[in-house]
Amino acid sequence: MAKKKKRKKRNQKKKILILTAAGVLVLAAAGAAGFLLYQNVFSGSREDVLEEYMACIEKGDYEKLYTFLDSSSQELVSQKDFVTRNQNIYEGIEVSDIQLEIPKDQDRGKPLSYSVTMDTIGGEISYDNTTAFEREDGDWKIVWTDSMIFPSLGETDKVSVATLEAKRGSIYDRNQNLLAGQGTVQSVGLVPGKMEVQPQEEIQAIGQILGISEDSIHSSLDASWVQTDSFVPLKEMTQDQLDQPYTDAEGKQTGQTIQEALLSYAGVLISETESRVYPYGESTAHLIGYIQPINAEELEELADEGYNAQSLIGRSGLESLYEDRLRAKDGHKISIIDAEGNEKEALTMEPAQDGEDITLTIDVNWQTKLYEAYQEDESCSVVMNPKTGEVLALVSTPSYDSMDYILGLSQEQLDALNNDEAQPLYNRFRQAWVPGSSFKPVIGAIGLSTGTLTADEDLGASGLSWQKDSSWGDYYVTTLHEYSGAADLRNALVYSDNIYFAKAALQIGADTLAGQLDKLGFNQEIPFEISMTSSQYSNTEGIDTEIQLADSGYGQGQILVNPLHLACIYSAFFNEGNMIAPYLEYAEGKTASYWIEDAFTPEAAQTIYEDLQEVVSDPGGTGHDAASVSGVTLAGKTGTAEIKESQDDTEGTELGWFAVYNTGASDEDTVLMLNMVEDVKGRGGSGYVVDKDVEVWNQMAAAE
Repeated sequence: MAKKKKRKKRNQKKKILILTAAGVLVLAAAGAAGFLLYQNVFSGSREDVLEEYMACIEKGDYEKLYTFLDSSSQELVSQKDFVTRNQNIYEGIEVSDIQLEIPKDQDRGKPLSYSVTMDTIGGEISYDNTTAFEREDGDWKIVWTDSMIFPSLGETDKVSVATLEAKRGSIYDRNQNLLAGQGTVQSVGLVPGKMEVQPQEEIQAIGQILGISEDSIHSSLDASWVQTDSFVPLKEMTQDQLDQPYTDAEGKQTGQTIQEALLSYAGVLISETESRVYPYGESTAHLIGYIQPINAEELEELADEGYNAQSLIGRSGLESLYEDRLRAKDGHKISIIDAEGNEKEALTMEPAQDGEDITLTIDVNWQTKLYEAYQEDESCSVVMNPKTGEVLALVSTPSYDSMDYILGLSQEQLDALNNDEAQPLYNRFRQAWVPGSSFKPVIGAIGLSTGTLTADEDLGASGLSWQKDSSWGDYYVTTLHEYSGAADLRNALVYSDNIYFAKAALQIGADTLAGQLDKLGFNQEIPFEISMTSSQYSNTEGIDTEIQLADSGYGQGQILVNPLHLACIYSAFFNEGNMIAPYLEYAEGKTASYWIEDAFTPEAAQTIYEDLQEVVSDPGGTGHDAASVSGVTLAGKTGTAEIKESQDDTEGTELGWFAVYNTGASDEDTVLMLNMVEDVKGRGGSGYVVDKDVEVWNQMAAAE
C-alpha cells in the first residue's frame, strides 16, 4: 500500500476527503470550527485526480479542468468548446456544495465508480457514475465524455433550466375586495411591419402622447430580437389612463381619448398584459404601498434568500411589511433535452411557491369614502371598531397612485411628487400631531380616575381669558365660547372650554398627569403591525412648568399624539376603562384583547362616554352639526389645535380634529372615526372636519 501523507487544511469553500467508518471516501465542505479527521488517498491516484477535478468545478476553474483530460479526449473537444459547455451548464444550474463519494478498493483495471450529490438552483441532484482513466507520463488522466457532466448527457444534448413562475400573494379587505394582486394592464407598442415607410413624424407624435422620448422608441425598435411582425412594447398603461381626454402639445383638447389618438397611427397595437394592480389607487396607496424591481444593493443582501435580478420586492406600505409572506418563490426544473428539443431526463425540480394571500380588517368602503372626502386636504383618518380593535381604514391625503410605480415614473413625474408642497408621499397617519381639544376627554378621564377631579365640580367661570396668577406674566389661557351654567366637566366638554381643562390639569398635577400618560402608552411603541410615531407629552423627561401643564390640559403645550393611539385611548370609553389593542390582519372569530387594562376606572369611562353624546346632541355643542346624520346617533369630540411660535403669533396655522362614533350599535357595528386636517384656519376650524365627516357618515348610511 502506498504511503499516506498529510495535506494542508483548506478554507471553508474547498473540499477534503474524509475516510468514513464504512470505508467510503466523502468529499465534504471543511467546517469553520471543530476537528475533522481525514486521510488523504494515495498521491497521484485516480481518486485524487477525480477529487481535484470536482474541486475545480466548484471553484469555476474550467480552464484547469481541461488539463485533467487525456490527450485523446482533448483531440475530440477543443479547450474553448469544453470550457464553454461546462461553464454554461454548471453556472446555468448554479451548482454548489459538491459531495463526492468513492468506494474503496476498486479494481484499477476498470473505470472508477463514484457518486455525486450537488446543490443547484432546482434543488439537489444526485447520481452514480463511472469514469475511465489512462496513464500519461506517469499521471492519471480522465477519458472524458459529456456523460461525465451527467450520466445520460449526450454530445448533442443540452441541459435546460426552466423557471416555474410563482404568483405573489394578494391583499384583500375584510369583504374580499382586492387591494393588491394579479390583474391586467394595457401594453402600448408598435409592429414595425405595419408602420409607415418613413415613420419619423409618427414616432415623434406617439412619443408625445406616451410621454417618452423618440430615442427610447428607436432603441426599442432597433433591438436585435425585433422582426417585422414583432410586437415591440413601449409603455404599460391602465385602461383609465387610456380613456383620459388627449390634450395635444399646444394644450388643446382634441376630442379624442389617449387610446383613440394612439390608434390613429399605423403600427400601434394595444394588448392586455398581466401586472400587479392596485384597484383603489390613491385611496389605499399609503396603506398598501407598491412593489418595484429589486436593486443591486438589495440583491446582494438577499441573494441567499432566493431573490434574483428579475425579482420584484415590496418597497413601501404593507407590500414591504408583509414581503416575506407575500413574495413569490419561483421554482426551477433542470432537464436534459435532446437535439429535437424533447425532454430526455428530468434531473431535479423545485416547485414554485406562491406567496400567501393576506386579508385585512380594512373596509374599503370607509377607506375610499374618506379619501374622496379629504383628497384635496392635507389630512389623515383612522377608523376602527373600538370594541374589537379591528382597524377599518387608514387614510392619508393627498396621496399618489401605487400603479404609477408599477408602470414606471418618469424623472419629471418623480420630481413633481417630491417637490409638491402638499407632500403627497408623506404618510400622515403614521405621525404624531398636536391634538388640541380632542385631547380633553383624556384629561377628564384621568382626573376622574385619579380622584383629582369630580364630574360635577364647578371650577368657576373665567370668561374668555384666564391665568392662574401674575407669575404667568403676559401669558393667558383663552377659550372661544362663553356659556351659562356651571363650569363642570359636562359643559366644559360640550362647549370645549380650554380654561376649564387648564385648571383641571393644574389640579391633577404634573407628576400625576405624566404618570397617567405613561400608563396610557405615551413614549411607548404602539402595538400595531405598521410602525407608528410614539405619542409624547413633553420634549423633555417631564412637564416642567405650570404653563406647560395648563396647556397640556387642552391638548396644547408639548403634547403630540398619533391618531391611532388617540383612537385606542378613546376605545377605553367603550370598554369599561380598558384600551383595546388595534390590529390590521383579519382573523375569523378572533377574540378582542386589550393593550392597556384599567386605563381609566369604569365610572370615569362611562361618564366621558355619556358626556361626548352631549357634544353632538346639545344645540350649543361644538359637534352639533353631526346630529344631522340620518339614521345614526353620533357622539364625539372636536378639536382645533393651534400651531404657532408664540401666543402673539398671528401667522400660525390650525389643525382641525373630530373624533366621532355611533351610539347604540351592536359590538360588531360600533365604529369610531378620527380625522385630522391641517390648515383649517379661516376654513371653519374643527367645524370644517365635522361637515366632511357628516358627508362620509351619510354616504355610508346610504350604502347599507
